[in-house]
Amino acid sequence: MKQVLILGGGFAGVQTAIELQKSGMFRVTMVSDRDYLYLYPISIWIPVRHTGFENVKLPLSKIQKKYPFELIVDTVKEIHAANHEVVCENRVLRYDYLVVAFGADKMKHNGIENTLSICGKPEVSLAIRDRIDTLIEKGSGKIAVGFGGNPKDKSAVRGGPGFELMFNIHNLLKKKKLRQNFELTFFAPMAEPGSRMGQNALPLLNKLFDRYQIKKQFGKKFTGFEPNAIVFEDGSKLESDLILFIPASTGHQVLQSSDLPLTEAGFLQIDNYCQVRGYDDVYAIGDISAMEGPEWIAKQGHIAELMGRNTAHNILSKEKGKTDFKGYQDELNILCVMDTGDGAAFVFRDDRKSFLIPMPVVGHWMKKGWGTYSKLTKVGKFPRLPGM
Repeated sequence: MKQVLILGGGFAGVQTAIELQKSGMFRVTMVSDRDYLYLYPISIWIPVRHTGFENVKLPLSKIQKKYPFELIVDTVKEIHAANHEVVCENRVLRYDYLVVAFGADKMKHNGIENTLSICGKPEVSLAIRDRIDTLIEKGSGKIAVGFGGNPKDKSAVRGGPGFELMFNIHNLLKKKKLRQNFELTFFAPMAEPGSRMGQNALPLLNKLFDRYQIKKQFGKKFTGFEPNAIVFEDGSKLESDLILFIPASTGHQVLQSSDLPLTEAGFLQIDNYCQVRGYDDVYAIGDISAMEGPEWIAKQGHIAELMGRNTAHNILSKEKGKTDFKGYQDELNILCVMDTGDGAAFVFRDDRKSFLIPMPVVGHWMKKGWGTYSKLTKVGKFPRLPGM
């Protein structure tokens, strides 16, 4: 059997491993720096104590029971594709096919250590929770939530979790009867944050900001962060006791010591079939890849899984001598249930249409249901629904 080496245990890597194991044609090895899949879309509830940290983790061992791939918990240091070799902290691995799926790094802004990100390492969600708890004990404070962009790659922005976290903080403070004692501000350097969800999304977002009395600081670029303030280009500052900021992604540092082709932003260059340009046996999927598509393109979990399924299919087809390869570009869309703490909004956009449907109350439970569904499908206890 040929060896498929998957680097990364997130949505993209896990889906690839599952699909390849179904075929029974390969030895599949996954390298991940943690032994669990972290469900980032529902991690927004950890800081507001709506769910526990353990509930957002799915041990990879549970997935292995149904799809017995090999798991190596280690850190990738270098990739030498010309030699079919991956150097990890504790070993050197070889492969017949390589799937790079270990996500991206975050842009390093001045003073970034003065912020916390809900899209950072999983443990950061606990630090955010503890900081919010401290402010609640104090009884008042200023909280700023925002996200940034990458001018070299428009798909590298991730703002949705920021909106969700802000709305959930508002509702938490409201339940604690402390909302009137807190100043909440959402900030972003672009004039219309959230516009990639479609123009009809902006009026709803503005309504929510107004209804929840959340201040806005849009279209103003920042130069960095101080311990208790965001510093803008014009020299002004936004004071805050807690700055929750989601940096845009950029190429992973491991790739700097690899021989794989990168874009200016540092992402792996791929074709429509997720194959790294210039290499017949290397694929890149999820956040680490340089996805091509319309202006509103966004890197989301369901797209990472789509790329994983397609990659597994394409590797299998290649081994069988077939050419029925599957591409990701025709299936690009934005799909999410944006939680507001007491409800949600269903968001969809593709090349033909875009819409946002408010779903008071029921939307929140739909998102909770997705968390359960996601876990069950990955351990083989529930069939995967079409398009999900």
